[in-house]
Amino acid sequence: MHRVAYGITAVVVAWLATPSSSAEMDLRKLRSRISPDEIDMHTLSKGLGHKEGLGDPYLPPPEVPPPSVRMGRAFVERDGFISVQVNVDEFGNNIPGDAANEPSIAIDPTSPNRIAIGWRQFDNVASNFRQAGWGHTTNGGVTWTFPGVLEPGVFRSDPVLDFDADGNFYYYSLTHMDGNYCCDLSKSGDGGATWGEPIFAFGGDKAWLAIDRTDGPGRGSIYTIWTRYFACSYGDFARYKGTGEHFDAPLEVPTSPRLGTLSVAADGALYIVGSEFNVLRSDDAQDGTVSPSFQPVGVVNLGGSPGYHEGPNPGGMLGQVWVATDHSSGATHGNVYVLSTVNGAGPDPLDVMFARSTDGGQTWSGAVRINDDALDSNAWQWFGTMSVAPNGRIDVIWNDTRNSGVDNLSELYYASSSDGGETWSPNVAVSPMFDSHIGWPDQNKIGDYYDMISDNAGANLAYAATFNGEQDVYYLRIGERDCNSNGVPDAEDIADATS
Repeated sequence: MHRVAYGITAVVVAWLATPSSSAEMDLRKLRSRISPDEIDMHTLSKGLGHKEGLGDPYLPPPEVPPPSVRMGRAFVERDGFISVQVNVDEFGNNIPGDAANEPSIAIDPTSPNRIAIGWRQFDNVASNFRQAGWGHTTNGGVTWTFPGVLEPGVFRSDPVLDFDADGNFYYYSLTHMDGNYCCDLSKSGDGGATWGEPIFAFGGDKAWLAIDRTDGPGRGSIYTIWTRYFACSYGDFARYKGTGEHFDAPLEVPTSPRLGTLSVAADGALYIVGSEFNVLRSDDAQDGTVSPSFQPVGVVNLGGSPGYHEGPNPGGMLGQVWVATDHSSGATHGNVYVLSTVNGAGPDPLDVMFARSTDGGQTWSGAVRINDDALDSNAWQWFGTMSVAPNGRIDVIWNDTRNSGVDNLSELYYASSSDGGETWSPNVAVSPMFDSHIGWPDQNKIGDYYDMISDNAGANLAYAATFNGEQDVYYLRIGERDCNSNGVPDAEDIADATS
């Protein structure tokens, strides 16, 4: 893949419904609409200054890795849960001296053994220069191929992967263009083995995307959001209809959702949530002939606010805000769920909190605490991540310090719900303990998020940990495998001679 010279001036003239003649002019216009009070409120008081940007120059891999780094150990196990390293060499071994974090995952619904994971790749921990790393597998994550980075020597950050109903993968990331930080989107039709040339996607820092996989009019549409105050263009939302070379002109949506995520419901409605827990819904985003409209439909009370820049991850976020929708055919069909790592009242620094809506986001349940440790345990539950299976099961994972008593030593924990979040399974540790304060690539964080996709038999997780004495990306299958995607675990298929 080669770097694309985007010609930002021409792009903005053609695509933006504003009189600006360049991305730089559009950025000045954006900033002119934000008062100093708003900037102070949304950045300084929250500690959320623009964290993604060019810093150190690129450094090649070190000739001699730090003595704490292990040369091998490409997988780890905890009570039958096996985490497989993704950023490995051609022999499947750890690559010493690098760092990898902020993983995101895509799975081919037409062939679930084809999986791709993208991440921030640091070739040398002495530099914070990051690139778009990725790995792919054709055997359900048993082994991985790490071809390198999308564009060698090109700054990239905040990778987000997703997939459409036909099995195409998409890689969305932040990059540096003509003095601004914008996003672009690449497509793969071969399970992430190769990627096409990217298209310009507007955007900015702390971006996310969702793809419509329904059978409705929006099928194949790609929706993106980003933090308006860290944008290269006006607005904080853009839509790509899945064909052609252009995103629609970006829009400004109500409540300016920051650091949030999106989810497409079974009826094609689009939900967005940000760090203030304001939920937005668009019923017409799926109609490619109109400019989408957004309605604030509710504010979720999770008993606190998200945490940033402290404890286990002092230079980054302590968890994203997640929204997910239930596509099952049962009693929980249509439910909307919100989950976040929250700093609430009391002595506990962080908990993983959940709420649900059964009426399209108009009203919300009370906050439910997912981690089941003692209320006064003083443990950090961070990087809470949620996904929902087609059968309605809700899967949640997080990092947890309950067994170490110190903020830098965590284990990965898991819980699930099969009744729409009314009750939850006991918490289960699914990884060994790791130190989140080592392996920093000239940054004092292990990224800002993990990512997970559920199917009817289990969950597929991409996460970062330091089992090798450095930051690496791992794939973990939680639950039974369902390689033919028929909703029945493989062991049952084989026993019943149905597969």
